[in-house]
Amino acid sequence: MSDAFYCMGLDAGTTGIKAVVFDPDGNAIGTGLAEYTLETPRPDIVELEPEIYWQAARDAIALAVSRAGADPTRIRSLGITGQAETLIMTDEAGHPVRKAIVWLDNRGKEEARLLEEKFGSENLFRMSGQTEMLPCWPAAKILWYRKNQPELFRKTAKFLMVEDFLLHRLTGSWGTCRGLMPSSLYFDIRTGKYEPAMLDFLQIKQDQLPPPRDPGEKAGICKNGNGTILPAGVLVSVAPIDHVCGNLGSGCAREGTVSETTGCTMALCAVSDHVLYDDARRISTYCGCLPGSFVLLPWAPTAGMLLKHFRDEFASGMSYADFDAAAASLPPGSEGLLILPHAAGAVSPVCCPEARAAAYGITLAHKRGHWARAIMESVAYLLRDNVEVLRTLGCRIDAVRALGGAAKSPLWLQIMADVLALPITLTSCEEATSLGAAILGAAAAGLVPDAVAGAEKMVRTCRTIHPGKDAEIYRKYFRDYQKLNQLLMPTFGGKL
Repeated sequence: MSDAFYCMGLDAGTTGIKAVVFDPDGNAIGTGLAEYTLETPRPDIVELEPEIYWQAARDAIALAVSRAGADPTRIRSLGITGQAETLIMTDEAGHPVRKAIVWLDNRGKEEARLLEEKFGSENLFRMSGQTEMLPCWPAAKILWYRKNQPELFRKTAKFLMVEDFLLHRLTGSWGTCRGLMPSSLYFDIRTGKYEPAMLDFLQIKQDQLPPPRDPGEKAGICKNGNGTILPAGVLVSVAPIDHVCGNLGSGCAREGTVSETTGCTMALCAVSDHVLYDDARRISTYCGCLPGSFVLLPWAPTAGMLLKHFRDEFASGMSYADFDAAAASLPPGSEGLLILPHAAGAVSPVCCPEARAAAYGITLAHKRGHWARAIMESVAYLLRDNVEVLRTLGCRIDAVRALGGAAKSPLWLQIMADVLALPITLTSCEEATSLGAAILGAAAAGLVPDAVAGAEKMVRTCRTIHPGKDAEIYRKYFRDYQKLNQLLMPTFGGKL
């Protein structure tokens, strides 16, 4: 391996940046994580100094290379993925003019209302693929910024996402990925270009935004003195949002197999080779990992987070392994305990931010194991709810690749397989998001022929969980879940 090339994936997350060095076979040989704490001075305000992102990226890259024991000169490419919607405003030289407005920030409620009133809900949906005009979208943030901080607005030369900011620091080049842009609400997924009418209304010019590029397209070359351990000459490519990169990094670049990520949140990615809308506005459409491809991406704000909350608040001293053991001894259906997992609102397939979690059928016989199993089952029911909607939209779903923390629980995986009535496969690499970004970087550098060939070479599976004897009984319990959802959602203000 002394003469082998290495590629790297960089994942800029909400609370930390992860860098992973991969060998030519897709083995993660060095991982570095640098975390940070977001500033939340008021409930709707979430910010961070942009230099903290840059320092975290530098630290994560250095740690990953050190742990890999790799010669940095053997690293040929770097792909950058991560969060969308976090907005960084800079001057012409790339120096921030204020703190980043993080994607979780919701100060732009009035601005979101004005934009929907101006452009119309249906027009915005067709342009962006997003089912609602939300205050967290960058268009609403920019409008708020223009109205409330006009002096800083006039000083701003560039409006960037976190990945765009890191790309410029590494290479001196401006660029972004089309796969980051759909939820900006100033990008048209049909044309792959910025929407002129929206830019005019926001009073920003196209050259204030980074040029959009296809996933895996070369965006720049690491410059001399780039501030990291990476040598000059490393090719840097753009990549779509984290969930879409995870889809590629788990080997789901083509239709038929979807990726499922159950961590704090839950998300599904189903690939389509043409733009596909859910006219009922249940599921959003994003750009995929291949040029001209698209992804339907249903998600939920709470999944594993609900299990963690229950453990921390009501089951002190129990580990997740303890939960598995206690829940595994119980029958499917948790002896009548049924939970809706909407603890932080619902997004897909019903969008209702005011929705809340609920428990039905509680008896004095229900112990901690019942609650743990019922929470796992509730997330599996939510997954199936979204899978059924995807199928009605024409998505072929034959199998599922599982990512995230829930994939470490044998019981939870079996529950998901039984509820979905689908085989669930695990991949050997636990860093699928970074691997997806690294594959795109390797494709841009010519180290693999293209992203599909890169995934075939670098993604390997290690285990498949097949539906078992409980699959049939879970059909009934899933219908019970749907009925409870239908009864309670209207009380929260949601529409089924």
